[in-house]
Amino acid sequence: MKNIKIALVGQPNVGKSMLTNAMGNTTLHVGNFSGVTVDKKEISFQYDDYNITMVDLPGTYMLNDYSKEEKVTSSYLRHEEYDLILNIVDSTNLERNLQLTSELLALDKKMVIALNIIDEAKKEGIEIDSKQMSNLLNIDVVKTSAQTKEGIDELLKDIVKTHITKKRDSKLVFNEHIENSISSIEEHLKQNNYVSNSSYRKIALELLSKNRDRYSQISHEPIWITLSAVLKDAIDSIKQNSSESDMLDILAEEYMAFNKGLITETVKVTKLDAEKITLTQQIDNTLMHPLFGLPIFIFLMWGLFQLTFEIGSIPMDWIDGFFGWLGDTVGSSIANEELRSLVVDGIIAGVGAVVLFVPNIIILFIGIALLESTGYMSRVAYLLDGFFHKFGMHGQSFIPLVTGFGCSIPAYMSARILKNDRDRLLTLFIISFMSCGARLPIYVLFAGAFFENDSAGNVLFIIYISGAMIGLIAAKVLRMTVFKGPSEPFVMEMPKYRMPSTRLIWTTVKIKTWMYLKKAGTFIAAASMLVWFLSNYPKNLELKQSYEAKIEVASRVEKVELENRLNEKILEHSYLGTIGKFIEPAFTPIGMDWKMAVALQTGLAAKEVVVSTLGVLYSLGGDVDEQNSSLASKLKENISLASAIAFLIIIMTYLPCFAATIVFAKEAGGFKYAVYLFIFTTVIAYSLAFIGYHLVL
Repeated sequence: MKNIKIALVGQPNVGKSMLTNAMGNTTLHVGNFSGVTVDKKEISFQYDDYNITMVDLPGTYMLNDYSKEEKVTSSYLRHEEYDLILNIVDSTNLERNLQLTSELLALDKKMVIALNIIDEAKKEGIEIDSKQMSNLLNIDVVKTSAQTKEGIDELLKDIVKTHITKKRDSKLVFNEHIENSISSIEEHLKQNNYVSNSSYRKIALELLSKNRDRYSQISHEPIWITLSAVLKDAIDSIKQNSSESDMLDILAEEYMAFNKGLITETVKVTKLDAEKITLTQQIDNTLMHPLFGLPIFIFLMWGLFQLTFEIGSIPMDWIDGFFGWLGDTVGSSIANEELRSLVVDGIIAGVGAVVLFVPNIIILFIGIALLESTGYMSRVAYLLDGFFHKFGMHGQSFIPLVTGFGCSIPAYMSARILKNDRDRLLTLFIISFMSCGARLPIYVLFAGAFFENDSAGNVLFIIYISGAMIGLIAAKVLRMTVFKGPSEPFVMEMPKYRMPSTRLIWTTVKIKTWMYLKKAGTFIAAASMLVWFLSNYPKNLELKQSYEAKIEVASRVEKVELENRLNEKILEHSYLGTIGKFIEPAFTPIGMDWKMAVALQTGLAAKEVVVSTLGVLYSLGGDVDEQNSSLASKLKENISLASAIAFLIIIMTYLPCFAATIVFAKEAGGFKYAVYLFIFTTVIAYSLAFIGYHLVL
């Protein structure tokens, strides 16, 4: 089977993900580009006799080196191997989108343009002559819609056709002075028989646009002695005939002029009915109302957390029952007591305690994906800009902060949208207070254990809002002390409202849930085994024999009590007990025993491990009746409400998991920031837990 490798390029919010999902049964591979923490997504699928792989490059407005995403996209397009570029364009905003397209044309690569979201363009009265545009550019241009599947088959055919046919020269032209300068550089390269994989025109354009890589490469070659003089004359000639003094600004104006001419020749806009425009704007008039907009958002988030707890709790009994049955079944087939304890009490109990909360995780991910895919999240960022500024934050900080409700790692990465270093660093520090999906199982566990079912959803909502408010107050303190200086003004593209793609949401939720389950089956299983080992060794035979002698002669009720006491003593004398007892004095002022202290330490590896650790530690004991068999019941028996509140406060505010901390350090600019984050979050977590414990006590 033949292969086609495609570089998928487009500006943000042009529907790249929706379009690729509409193409067929795609397989998504997620990783990182070499040397950076920017997401690398590869989409693979088969079409006719071809295996098509699309490298989904980060969305970028221009091919420059301003942000990490722009650097990655620009570097990939100029240096990596691929067969053609698929440029996704928003048909409802051609003038802005074609700015990137004109830069892509200058790369002198095979290319296909997809005029995406064409269904919305038609509704807005925008008519695009794609055939005329194709003739003017000399490349294939296809109208597409991920929503209606319009043009998908035609696009795939054109991709194959472009791949198998000889590359056509694009008709990107500039004004007379620039074209003459390009010709003079091309002629000099030709006369000196300069050998390169790139066309002479591409080299000329890269030199005129001050491309660092091209300058670095050619300045070390013999031709540079004479070429530098030709290049200087060419640039001087262009500047003499332009009102701008910088070549990048001159070329940007030329791209813009080319695009305007292209739009004039190919686009016709018909006047829409005023009633339809009013109907479209009415959504924003309600959701972005200065008085009602914020309460509507809070209500939507409250509803999401209610659904997360109420609906998510339904299958929990089934999952709990399944792992109970699995433990009994597997345990009955293992004769060796030590091995049985490892498998049942360590692996099955630990992993089961985490998997139990998968339904809650799925509902939360679906809710956030829905809000993002409709375009509502960008509007909330705009709506909250004034509110955020009161705490010293930028309105765009909302995007990474709300992403933090899903996972801290992509949240840290998405903070790159903030160009001001102070705003970006401040946002990175505050993301830690946004409760990621890994903390949700802990919240659900404690909410179910210490509060009535009717109020557990409200408690969950209060926990999330409280964490966010603590973060905002911390931001104000940091802005007044460490990150002094004004914030940049709010500038952000407002995407149009779109119907969410069921397939896109399903793919997003499936990937995140699978990552959660994969962690449960690997990392958390290993952590559970480690916790089991530390809690069962070293063996204290004298202690066991002394209690067994008492158990033999005791009554039935006394036997249960003695067995429980024996297990507690064994646990206290274990490696884990020794560690716990050593750190317990630091946690006593906030009402925590050594078991809770140990669980918090394991949470530094991954927050999900907190639940599995509690499951291993508090499930050890004698017989329990059916009504008190769950971990929630055992926590309620052993922990006071005040201690539970203190525990939740620390979970809300202390250092994120190890993987997220590593990403934080990379995004912030060094591991010294990770040390600052540890000190900052630890002081806040302990102080608030102390206050919370003594207030409730």
